[in-house]
Amino acid sequence: MSIQITFPDGAVKDCPAGITGLEIADGISSGLRRNAVAITVNGEQWDLTRAIEGDAQIAIITRDTDEGLEVLRHDAAHIMAEAVQELYPGTQVTIGPAIEDGFYYDFAREEAFTPEDLEKIEARMREIVKRNEAIEREVWQRDEAITFFKNMGEDYKAEIIADLPAEETITLYRQGDFIDLCRGPHLPSTGILRDGFKLTKLAGAYWRGDSNNAQLQRIYGTAWSDKKQLKAYLKRLEEAEKRDHRRIGKQQSLFHLQDEAPGSVFWHPKGWALYQTVQAYMAEKQYERGYQEIKTPQLVDFSLWEKSGHADKFGDDMFSLTSDDRQYAIKPMNCPCHVQVFNQGLKSYRDLPLRLAEFGSCHRNEMSGALHGIMRVRSFVQDDGHTFCTEEQIQSEVSEFIDFLHEVYQDFGFEEIIYKLSTRPEKRVGSDDVWDRSEKALADALDSKGLDWDLQPGEGAFYGPKIEFSLRDCIGRVWQCGTMQMDFSMPERLGAEYVAEDGSKQVPVMLHRAILGSMERFLGILIEQYAGALPAWLAPQQVMVATIVTEANDYASDVAKALRNAGFRAETDLRNEKIGYKVREHSLQKIPAILCIGKREAEEGTVAVRRFGSKAQTVMPLEEFIEHFSNEVEQKQVFETAEASA
Repeated sequence: MSIQITFPDGAVKDCPAGITGLEIADGISSGLRRNAVAITVNGEQWDLTRAIEGDAQIAIITRDTDEGLEVLRHDAAHIMAEAVQELYPGTQVTIGPAIEDGFYYDFAREEAFTPEDLEKIEARMREIVKRNEAIEREVWQRDEAITFFKNMGEDYKAEIIADLPAEETITLYRQGDFIDLCRGPHLPSTGILRDGFKLTKLAGAYWRGDSNNAQLQRIYGTAWSDKKQLKAYLKRLEEAEKRDHRRIGKQQSLFHLQDEAPGSVFWHPKGWALYQTVQAYMAEKQYERGYQEIKTPQLVDFSLWEKSGHADKFGDDMFSLTSDDRQYAIKPMNCPCHVQVFNQGLKSYRDLPLRLAEFGSCHRNEMSGALHGIMRVRSFVQDDGHTFCTEEQIQSEVSEFIDFLHEVYQDFGFEEIIYKLSTRPEKRVGSDDVWDRSEKALADALDSKGLDWDLQPGEGAFYGPKIEFSLRDCIGRVWQCGTMQMDFSMPERLGAEYVAEDGSKQVPVMLHRAILGSMERFLGILIEQYAGALPAWLAPQQVMVATIVTEANDYASDVAKALRNAGFRAETDLRNEKIGYKVREHSLQKIPAILCIGKREAEEGTVAVRRFGSKAQTVMPLEEFIEHFSNEVEQKQVFETAEASA
């Protein structure tokens, strides 16, 4: 009996029933067979060794694709679990997924793992890869699988199976003496993982992420297509550590965090200067784009969050309190409050689109283990904006927003933007007809700009589709910052309406948008992007005036005053120290310009200019420096320097 196999290019081939993906790949080329890790059969990922019994559309998944890397990382997690159980019998394995750039597995073990254990586990993983153990898929009866794992002492696995839907197929994967619950797919054998993996760190975790449950031990690792990719990734990790915003924030005294205010930032003078510079820039750009800035309360009666739907979806993440027998919540987001501003006074179609913006202070009860410097906090400010418009205005508003976003990211020095369109989820509000038109409007807006974008089916919000805008930084990391979300639900729930041209009352479409996202997180990204050597227009301290001799102190003070009058953030260093010491100290603070002032400069009205990252010194009249530096700041120039990544 033969079946028809349809390939990605549309070609159709008759093949024997029961053919496997491995055989199909081998029939195409030996190179494809070597690089194949899984196969897609009618849109579902399968093991390469699984028999195809009927007509199918297929695509071979190779190790150098995103899908292929996910398979490799999932297998690395299983191989790690096998190594752990060989080395430390009695350890229970719980959950071990592939994640971005790697994998992890959570283990239940009384004795704590050590860094030395990681070395042993990784060495055993390499032995298992060398053994090239066959990986086999088995379909089990539910009760049989539960009993099997209980008898093994794997109570966590038994609990997972018991909680799965009754109709779900139970599949186990066996490699050597190790067997694990998994949907798959997996490699045909352990040897195909090769040597592009490494264990990276230890961490604590709770069973199923609940702090009320047992504490587990998590081992993280990374896996790549080959050793060359692994080496490049480890190099990026090393570079990322140098750029860590927490380290730079401490070195440059920008901010700090402490236990008395978990997840909240204490901004120091220089850090606050950076914060205000970014906020002032955004405020000016928003005004130019027709946004009206507003400010809404932080403490709002809980009933508003119930009406908006936030209480149901985000109630556990909200901080609340009671006063005068009323329950309040500290706002976790700004959108319901913006609707309240829109609702004041009768609105006409002539008033639309109405664009409101707020640097809104929000609080969310993030888990303490998830907090990370100023990148992940509980108290943060969003560059939030909401446009109230008609359905016909959606595409033009989104198109204009994309232009706005491009301008902002370019000014901050980010050149590569990644676009993703998320469409209707299974659970949603609104008719399919409205969703069709909304998704088309967003797609058309992206297409009208000639942009390449990826589709994320089912990833939209329950109230409407959305576009996600992500930045790729100088070491290749991707940060999702901007968003444009379409909302048909909240305006109606909160009573927003306008008078249409025909005199009828209609509910406006609400477009949620942000460019930076969380101000705190974006500042962390900026600090790491430039390794603390921020461009002159952003630098919290732009110029340092340092004296060579005490006789030049008065002139140095006059220079600093002239710089401040020109709008620069300038300070003086009049200490009785050698100029070399002063220059080194201020260079470590990565100040864009150091002006060295000696007796000759004081007599001639000049300044000796040292730019960060350069050993050269240029003497010029003060007025000339002010003109050149003003031009650099106004144009928001970004200069690459040898020391920027040091």
